[in-house]
Amino acid sequence: MTIRKHIKDFIPEMNEWRHYIHENPEIAYEEHNTSDFIAAKLTEFNIEVHRGLGGTGIVGVIHGKDNGASKKSLGIRADIDALPMTEKTNLSYSSKNDGKMHACGHDGHTTMLLGAAKYLSKTKNFLGTVYCIFQPAEEGGNAGAKSMIKDGLFSKFNIDSVWGIHNWPGVPVGQAVIHEGFAMAGGDIIVITIEGKGGHAAQPQFSNDPIVSAGLTITALQSCISRQLNPFDQSVLSLTKIEGGSAFNVIPDKVTIGGTLRSTNTDTRNDMLEKIKHAAQGACAINNCSVNIEVRPGYPSTINDKKSAKFASIVFENSFGINSINKEEKPTMTSEDFSYMLHEKPGAYIWLGAGEKSEKLHSAHYDFNDELLPIGAEYWASLAEKTLE
Repeated sequence: MTIRKHIKDFIPEMNEWRHYIHENPEIAYEEHNTSDFIAAKLTEFNIEVHRGLGGTGIVGVIHGKDNGASKKSLGIRADIDALPMTEKTNLSYSSKNDGKMHACGHDGHTTMLLGAAKYLSKTKNFLGTVYCIFQPAEEGGNAGAKSMIKDGLFSKFNIDSVWGIHNWPGVPVGQAVIHEGFAMAGGDIIVITIEGKGGHAAQPQFSNDPIVSAGLTITALQSCISRQLNPFDQSVLSLTKIEGGSAFNVIPDKVTIGGTLRSTNTDTRNDMLEKIKHAAQGACAINNCSVNIEVRPGYPSTINDKKSAKFASIVFENSFGINSINKEEKPTMTSEDFSYMLHEKPGAYIWLGAGEKSEKLHSAHYDFNDELLPIGAEYWASLAEKTLE
């Protein structure tokens, strides 16, 4: 039997798994029920289970027909956490957990890997070892990948390469986007605190107004991208939050501005952070205000190993046809903590088309497209068998 025929036999099961996980979402580092569910399924498939990496993370170990004698291996990763938001889909399997929702498709990612694990454990049509990595806390800068690495993901397990998938709305179902190199940006949170001297709104001459300094700072920071960044480099600075003041007739002592910097590499990131610092200091000095800039480091850029990306494209094309690779989609300035794993091991992170009319990620109306479940499971199975021939 082909991989596709094997997986077709348990598509109804995968649909049930996915809907159960969707109905019971858990946010970063709280995925206890989800982790229990995954462990139970892996045990049912006679797969060796290791728990506790990164808190609620799991590694399932599948040895091939040589019982792992060849020492070759690969790691396949799925993220398992949900988002802290309220679902508005009105689905029959909508979230039962108030204020928590699988709005990014991690329920589907988990299910695709479980499907591949079931197939691989049953057929063992490969040499070496497949490590199924179920990772917590991808969302919100919680860095579950980093936590799993810290807890020994690559020191306890001999993983040669790592691979990831994310569903991607806007791309036709059945197509994959596989970037050879840069795929997703790094992201940092920036908090700018401006302090002046408050006073009466009718007597501004006795104050150093941080509201005015905040306005000048916001304007000045826009020039960092438009006038100070090399046009051939890429970076996005978005100021998304401003807090200050308590009354209409009182000039406050302090204003806070928050936002995010997205960048494609470390050099550009460091250069932009320095430029942001100088621009804010200059803008605040005009009104005799002081400024403090706090940078909360986020995920680094996601950069695919080029050789691995080419191999992934070949595997996907062989499985789904010559037109299955979408070469039109550009990289994105969103971030992904799979980048930490790619810093440790070669591999590639692909986007799997969720449909041109799919609701966008992180929408309260989003639902993972179940058509992707057998596609993702087949890709994982094919990748494992071709890597470990």
